Amino acid sequence: MNPDDRPNPIPPQGNPGFRVAVARFFKFQEHQTNFRTEIIAGVTTFMTMAYILAVNPGILSNAIFLENSGDLFGELVIATALSSAIATLVMAVTANYPFALAPGMGLNAFFAFSVVIGLGIEWRVALGAIFIEGILFILLTLSQVRNKIIQGIPECLKQATAAGIGFFLAYIALSGDPATGGAGIIVANPVTITGLGNFQEPATLMAIAGIVITSAAVARRITGALLWGILATAILGWILGIAPSPQGIVAFPEFPTHLFGQAIGGLAGIRASNLWDFIAVTFVFLFVDLFDTIGTLAGVGVQGGYIRENGELPRATEALMADAIGTTAGAILGTSTVTTYIESAAGVAEGGRTGFTGVTIALCFVLSIFFIPLLQAVPGFATAPALVMVGVLMAGNVRRIRWDDPAESIPSFLTILVMPLSFSIAEGLAVGAIAYPLIKTFQGKARDTDLTQWILAGIFVLRFVYMAVTP
Repeated sequence: MNPDDRPNPIPPQGNPGFRVAVARFFKFQEHQTNFRTEIIAGVTTFMTMAYILAVNPGILSNAIFLENSGDLFGELVIATALSSAIATLVMAVTANYPFALAPGMGLNAFFAFSVVIGLGIEWRVALGAIFIEGILFILLTLSQVRNKIIQGIPECLKQATAAGIGFFLAYIALSGDPATGGAGIIVANPVTITGLGNFQEPATLMAIAGIVITSAAVARRITGALLWGILATAILGWILGIAPSPQGIVAFPEFPTHLFGQAIGGLAGIRASNLWDFIAVTFVFLFVDLFDTIGTLAGVGVQGGYIRENGELPRATEALMADAIGTTAGAILGTSTVTTYIESAAGVAEGGRTGFTGVTIALCFVLSIFFIPLLQAVPGFATAPALVMVGVLMAGNVRRIRWDDPAESIPSFLTILVMPLSFSIAEGLAVGAIAYPLIKTFQGKARDTDLTQWILAGIFVLRFVYMAVTP
């Protein structure tokens, strides 16, 4: 057996070298991992989230442009890749977690369509709001507020969040639009809201074939099963002409000169007429990103076995700081809020356990700058099977919920249910966090709750009230 394939690849003392130093720095022995596993995990995570390199610029191009929509698309691709690489590398080196970060889906749409187009806030000013949000995140992290929130979430809700993320990932994967290469297995239905898609769609059939291929690889316990499933499905789609084959492989990047630093310059555009909108937008970004990140860290942390018995996530301050730094750097580079990605679970499922998985992901993002044509050609139906398999693995966390206790089962079920249906980790966590102390009180066990749980519940209630009364 190759030494690097062993759970502990560290040679004896006295045999120094780069690989030995890396293995010691990332604590391969403690986490029972090796170079091969970490690299495969990193590439797998990157492949499942590489779509962001095309999707994020596409969304932001509706709001961020000089003269015509799309004229800064190339620069937005670079901003997306660099901000993702910086944030993921900070997470890897400081927190030693295999978690990837990138501009958040949903938050980018809110930035483009609600803030810039809807409220009429100039895009440079809107980037300034993202920059301020990042600074506030850094301050909240230094004050340990975000860490205390993670510790205050009940254990059953952490398990439910992990399971809910699994269902959310699978729902995202299965509901992709077949017209743009998505799976199309679940589609909108005017009568039943959602329903099964059209099995005459070539992309849908390819997604089903990919699920079969990936399931077979997982069942046979093939190393890198998710990554091989993505590649096999993509190549099959290209050969059959169901998805356009790559039009090229290498393209030289264009540095985002029209975007870099505009967030700071945008602060000069704050006027009395847009001050309150600016403040409101900043706090909306802050709130959604805060609980999206906390939910993701809790869920994927449970999946990776990082959460301790007392509910604490080790090195949570470093992990949250990476998110805050990523958002701040992303704003300076010219993109919307950077957050921790639930697709990180794909790498964890492949055995990634340390920050070296994150280093691999960050390197992939940097290299992707030169291979955008190739990555853009990987269709959604090729990554869908991998996300479904991750959903299967994460759903197993429901075993750790005490379903015979209503104080655990009701909030946990609501968290799992609302997360995919509302298309938001934060909303699912919010419903569960409100329900938990209430059900405990109904049981006559209010003393079993703590102040943090009631504060969280109160914050979420106020947010829902605000949403109800705001036009």
